Amino acid sequence: MPTIAIVGAGPGLGLSIAKVFGGHGFDVALISRNKAKLDALVAELAEAGITAEGFPADVADSAQLTSALEGTIARFGRIDVLEFSPHAGLTMTSPKDVTVDNLRPQIDSLLYGAVAAVQAVLPGMLEAGAGTLLFTTGGGAINPYPMLADANIAQAGQRNWAVNLHNSLADEGIYAANVAINLMIGTQAPEGVPFRAPDEIALDYWNLHTTREQAEHFVGA
Repeated sequence: MPTIAIVGAGPGLGLSIAKVFGGHGFDVALISRNKAKLDALVAELAEAGITAEGFPADVADSAQLTSALEGTIARFGRIDVLEFSPHAGLTMTSPKDVTVDNLRPQIDSLLYGAVAAVQAVLPGMLEAGAGTLLFTTGGGAINPYPMLADANIAQAGQRNWAVNLHNSLADEGIYAANVAINLMIGTQAPEGVPFRAPDEIALDYWNLHTTREQAEHFVGA
């Protein structure tokens, strides 16, 4: 069976993506820091008839993340789809208040984490001549929000690299794309706040994987 590795897996969008791909015959590897939460997600997927396993790792720690992905490959044979959507935590930081210290956690998780993840899975994809790399950012990666300046810097770097991968790997059978989500993920939101259910957004990821055309997909109001 093909395998999807979801980096930054949680009970929202990550779980929904796992259910969509698992429902199409994929085994699922879930990677995040909290083992107890991973165990709960694995159990929920098992109830849906989906084979899944959790691999605890701090995405900001490249060695841990690489080890988790290597463990996934050892367990399932290879990784066919990588979905990268970690949560570095949002802080209210204006452009003038960005420092090396408050930017570093965002860069470590969102940019360096993405690079480490791709380095771990890309050799196998290139050898197979097939694979999908899907990255998730906020809408601020495209049009930055003044109050999220540190996160936007890291997300913009990740987005730029994802598009660059798309443009350079297609001839080798690898599809890469960035998904920029510019609304609240959920089944409800405060009045006037745009939102979309994670189960609906997850279908977009499946469509990107199967059509393999767009370098970027924007999810917004």
